[in-house]
Amino acid sequence: MLKDKIEAALNSQIKSEAQSSQIYLAMASWAETQGLGGTAQFLYKHSDEERMHMLKLVQYVNERGGKALIPQLEQPTKDFNKLTNLFQTLLDHEVMVSGEINDLVDICLSEKDYTTHNFLQWYVAEQIEEEALARTIMDKLNMIGEDKGGLYLFDRDIENISITTGEQV
Repeated sequence: MLKDKIEAALNSQIKSEAQSSQIYLAMASWAETQGLGGTAQFLYKHSDEERMHMLKLVQYVNERGGKALIPQLEQPTKDFNKLTNLFQTLLDHEVMVSGEINDLVDICLSEKDYTTHNFLQWYVAEQIEEEALARTIMDKLNMIGEDKGGLYLFDRDIENISITTGEQV
């Protein structure tokens, strides 16, 4: 049985993961309307992955005797102006989510809920990967700068970057 404090913190994380999915969906839509099909497909996949993170939390809360709450979400930004802004927003968001996961782990330790602590270790590892991937993408975009040929190749190649490993498939 989940303690009330843990259940509330997990429900807060459910909202964060759902909001992440919405943000990445908005990014994908923006990219698609800018003619960046590869970037759009990458972000659509990323949005789906964030939704799966949310569902995993929903199921965990319910399986542990709590009640998962499905949140109302805020309207995400719809214009990113340029690709580097979009991916900087993505990186900043992932850093924020990592902080939230760390806070959640801290609550579990202070409440001596080692089962939930163990469950959350997957999220800790996932955030390391997601931040590293976002930093790698930013490094590539900074290297390309405003070169249109480089942006074309970036957009073509990003669709094949694996979200879970950051490696080309």
